Amino acid sequence: MPSFRSPAVCAALVVVISVAIGLAFAFKVSGKMPDFEVYWRAGQRAAAGEALYRADDGHYQFKYLPVFALMVSPLTRLDQQSARAVWFVVSVVSLAMLVLISVRLWPPVGRGFSPGVGTSPSPPAIGTWLVVLLTLIVLGKFFSRELVLGQANAMFGVSTAGAVLALSQRRERLGGALVALGVVFKPYGLILLPWLIARRRASSIVTFAAGLLIAIALPLLRYNPGTVLDLHRQWWATVRDTTAPNLLNPDNVSWLAMYARWFGEEALARSIWLMTLAVVAAVTAWMWVRRRDVESPERLEGALLLMLVPLVSPQGWDYVLLLAAPAVVGLITHLRDQPRWLAGASSLAMAAIGLTIYDLMGRAAYHAFMMASGITLCTFVLIAGLIGLRARRIA
Repeated sequence: MPSFRSPAVCAALVVVISVAIGLAFAFKVSGKMPDFEVYWRAGQRAAAGEALYRADDGHYQFKYLPVFALMVSPLTRLDQQSARAVWFVVSVVSLAMLVLISVRLWPPVGRGFSPGVGTSPSPPAIGTWLVVLLTLIVLGKFFSRELVLGQANAMFGVSTAGAVLALSQRRERLGGALVALGVVFKPYGLILLPWLIARRRASSIVTFAAGLLIAIALPLLRYNPGTVLDLHRQWWATVRDTTAPNLLNPDNVSWLAMYARWFGEEALARSIWLMTLAVVAAVTAWMWVRRRDVESPERLEGALLLMLVPLVSPQGWDYVLLLAAPAVVGLITHLRDQPRWLAGASSLAMAAIGLTIYDLMGRAAYHAFMMASGITLCTFVLIAGLIGLRARRIA
C-alpha cells in the first residue's frame, strides 16, 4: 500500500485536493459568499478613508474592528471574483490547519499508562486519520457553511488554536501575538484574555497588549486620530444595537438565544443567561484549581474557551462552532478513557451535532430541531466531557 510519506503520493494528493477546491469554488461557492461582500465593501471604504459603519447596509452591516477593514483592503485591488477565490483558498487552508493544530494538541495515547493516573493501563489509541474523519463528520457542516458564507471564523480559529498550542509549549510571545491576531479577525477572541492574565506569564500578556495596541492604532494610516476614536465607538454601537433582532433566528446557538426562544420574555432570558454564565465561570474556576494535577493543562482550557465563543456571545451563529475543533478532537482522542456513560453521551451529542443536516432531515424537522436549540443542548454534554477529562486528570 502506498505510504503517505512518499513524495509521489503527497504530490498526487496536493493535485487532487487543489482540483477539488477549484471545482468546489467554481460550481458551488463563487456566486455566494455574502459575508465576504461585507468585508470587500469595508475594505474599499477603508482604502478610501470613508466611514465603515452605516445603518443603511441593513442586515449586512460591518461589525468588525476598523483594523480588519484595513487588513482586507489590499484584496480590493483585485477584481471581486479574484478576491473571492483568494479568500476561499485561504479559508480552506485555514480550516485544514485548524484540524491539524487540534490533532497536535491531542496526540494519540496508546497502550501503557493513562496520563495523570500512573497505574491504570490506557486502551489502544484511536488512529489519527480516524480522529480527523470523525471530527469532519461532527463539524463538517459548519466548515461548509463557513466557506459558502465567506466568513472569517476559519482564520480566527487557526490563530487562536495556534495560540493555545504555542502556550501549551511555553512559547509565550508567539501565543500572545496569535491571540491579538485572533482579536483582529473576531473581537470575541477577548474571551482568552482573562485566561492569559490568570496564567501570569508576563511575556504572553505583554505581547498580546502590544499587538492589540498596534491593531487599534493601525487605522491611523488612513484616518485622523479623532476619526479613529469615532470608528471604534461606532463599532461598539453597531454590535450592541444589532444583537436583539438576531436572538430568535434558529441558526443562533448562543445560550441567550436559546432562552429567548424558550421563554420569550427578554428580561427572564437574560437573567437565566447570566446565571448560566455564573455556573460556567464556577466550573472553569474549578478546572483552573485542578490544572496542577495534569501536564500541559492549556490544551483543555483553550479548547473549552474556544467552544464557548458562540455559546457566550449573543450573536453566536451555528457555524462558529467550527471553533470546537480542539474540543471535539480531544473528546474523540480520549473517548475510551472516559466512563462509559459519559463516553456514550458525548458520542451521541457529537453525532447529533454533525448529522442533523437540513438535506437529511427536511425543512420542518430541521427547523424544529434548531428552534428547540438542539445543538446548544448537545454542547452542554461536550462541556461535561471536557470536565470529565480534567476530573480524571487526563488533560
